[in-house]
Amino acid sequence: METFNHQKFTKMKHIIFLIFIVNFSVNAQYSNEYINYKNKYPDAHAVRLNQERTVRIKLDAKGVNISQEFLEEELYLDKSATSTRSKKSINFSSFFELEDVEASSFNFEDGKYKELKVKEFKEKNELDNSFYDDTKSLNFIYSNLKEGSKSILKYSEKVKVPRFLSPFYFGDFMPIINNKVTIIVDKNISIKFQEFNTEKVSLVFGKKEKNGYVIYTWEVKNREEYKYEQDVPTYKNVLPHIIPIITSYVINGEAVHLANNVSDLYNWYYSLVKGINKSTDNDNLVALVQELTNNKSNDLDKVKSIYYWVQKNIKYIAFEYALGGFIPREANDVFQKKYGDCKDNSSILYKMLEIAGLKGELTWIGTRSIPYTYEQVPTPIVDNHMILSYNYDGITYFLDATGRFIPIDMPTSFIQGKEALISNGENYILKKVPIISARKNAFIDVTMLGIDNEILIGKSKAEISGYSKIDYFNRLENKTKEEEIKEFYNNRLQKGNNKFLIESYTEINKYDYDKNLVLNYNFNIKNHAKKLNNEIYINLNLNKELSNYKTDKNRENDIEYRYKSYYNFTTFFNIPEGYEVEYVPADLKLSNEYLATNIEYEILNKQIKYNHTIELDFLNLNRHQQKEVNALIKKAENGYKEIIILKKQ
Repeated sequence: METFNHQKFTKMKHIIFLIFIVNFSVNAQYSNEYINYKNKYPDAHAVRLNQERTVRIKLDAKGVNISQEFLEEELYLDKSATSTRSKKSINFSSFFELEDVEASSFNFEDGKYKELKVKEFKEKNELDNSFYDDTKSLNFIYSNLKEGSKSILKYSEKVKVPRFLSPFYFGDFMPIINNKVTIIVDKNISIKFQEFNTEKVSLVFGKKEKNGYVIYTWEVKNREEYKYEQDVPTYKNVLPHIIPIITSYVINGEAVHLANNVSDLYNWYYSLVKGINKSTDNDNLVALVQELTNNKSNDLDKVKSIYYWVQKNIKYIAFEYALGGFIPREANDVFQKKYGDCKDNSSILYKMLEIAGLKGELTWIGTRSIPYTYEQVPTPIVDNHMILSYNYDGITYFLDATGRFIPIDMPTSFIQGKEALISNGENYILKKVPIISARKNAFIDVTMLGIDNEILIGKSKAEISGYSKIDYFNRLENKTKEEEIKEFYNNRLQKGNNKFLIESYTEINKYDYDKNLVLNYNFNIKNHAKKLNNEIYINLNLNKELSNYKTDKNRENDIEYRYKSYYNFTTFFNIPEGYEVEYVPADLKLSNEYLATNIEYEILNKQIKYNHTIELDFLNLNRHQQKEVNALIKKAENGYKEIIILKKQ
């Protein structure tokens, strides 16, 4: 017995020793730093150990001189270091002139980190050669990056235009251990700071004066990562950040106003655009405008004709960067080339209206991805888009010629509710773009439905309007083959289950700007109705659209929708010969502040009429609102399960 215990003890020692060797071998591959942060952040792909930014704002004979230095040190916690995180790029332009760049990866070997300096940096034009633009990226790869590796990136840049100071963030989609920002400002420069989403951040702020400079510092430690989720309105509403704004400076005893208020921003914008389109009008452009406006009964119809022509014929190419992002190109050039960015489309639209004796106004606007107002941030980062405004009978029409199939009485969906800065000569007007009501973005479907054995046979008419119609047009525009179009309609118009099949269809008002799209289609659905003994069971809830708006219960952020929506599904089900109605579900009516939905049944002579309406009266929902909407949708989904029962007479 003693011998047996001794053998067992010896064997256990060997096992413990092997486990120790294995653990020692595994841990020897990684630094204690890696092991510490891997344990602390087991779900993170990487952790930023240090993030520093130092901004120096000085005065010289030419005005404000700005330089910035950046430092980023990251530790990689999983194998994504090799697959996705080794490639890096830094963007720069004539406004942000890149200077010294140093980058290295560090791999842990033999108990210490060994440095591998990046030697190859490739400069790339971000846009193709069909036009000039000076935005570039500097691309490089961290060598042999793997789990447990680190990287360090250092670079500096000159900010050529003092209005373009960019925000500094105190949070990211990875944990940040140390984050520090230092701004050193000449005492003759006035600067202010707009804070966003910093209420719950323990920022340590410091301010002191030294040798004619004011030194501001912000520091925060051990920030948890922010969760990335789809359809967030903008992470500028989530991530804590501060925007530095140089309001004015004193040089040679005189004050220069830079970005103290909206007037300062508008005056700069206006100085860039007031000199455009002064050359002689292109004869062909004049002839085109005359052709487009002939026989139009009023000025609005003339504008509409011109607006739709620009949408159809001037190809939108987004190259709105650097100085080209602020000065529209000449209308004559845009007309000849037949392409342009948002400013160029607005430029030619402005000129064409002018040729027709009409007055449009260049308008700056931020899309819904930018949450700031002009009063909050009177610098160019408050907007990223240009359109044209036109007033008629007291109504302002916001004309965005970068869109496709946009009717004159609707803005593009991504500027709904946004504040517009409208040029008015030496002055400006601030006006909000309207949000289009749900019922203007409607999908209305009327179906005649019968049953043949267990196959549903149907004929439908769908009328589609507003942004819903525009979505259809944009998707259909690049589909030229019949099978592609039919597949698209099978997916978008699906009823009942995935056995839904369109047999034939016709399209009315396709690509028409002002008329609703009408689709007539014949279809069948297999395996949706069931016969059992003398009874037929069928669910008339063929369209369960509301379920698409239910959000994940664990979602952490707001959710954004492109537009409000309205649906109305009406089905007339023909009762088969020899059957009578045994059971029809009760009507269902649900509503809250954000949506309303009804399901109603009515027994007619030889039919059952089913009607289902959904009105979604929201663009954004916060977490609390999502819970309210989800609760209502859950009740509606109980209604979706209800069936009618027919019994053989």
